[in-house]
Amino acid sequence: MTLGADTQDFTSQRCVKFTGTDNPRHLRVIQALMTSPRKREEIDRIAGASNGPELMAELRRRGLRARCRRTPGIDRDGYPIKFGIYEFDDDDRRAINAWLYKRNRKAN
Repeated sequence: MTLGADTQDFTSQRCVKFTGTDNPRHLRVIQALMTSPRKREEIDRIAGASNGPELMAELRRRGLRARCRRTPGIDRDGYPIKFGIYEFDDDDRRAINAWLYKRNRKAN
């Protein structure tokens, strides 16, 4: 057995069905990501917290993929970097819409 031989990213794979959340930070980020992909710094600002990657990990543990695309860029000192952009795929959008539909039916 070799350690590190498997390089597949399991953090973005759906492990459970999304059943929703009532956490206000999650709700703000979900609403924003349903509109468009967001940089990690934007996730912090939208959530009102300074640990966007952990918030995204929480959404993944709840069943969303919430992928993070690494995009090349240049930092303010002129160095090449890769920054993260979070986005929902079509499966995430369907799961969220199904949850919202059920939630709205219960409320009425």
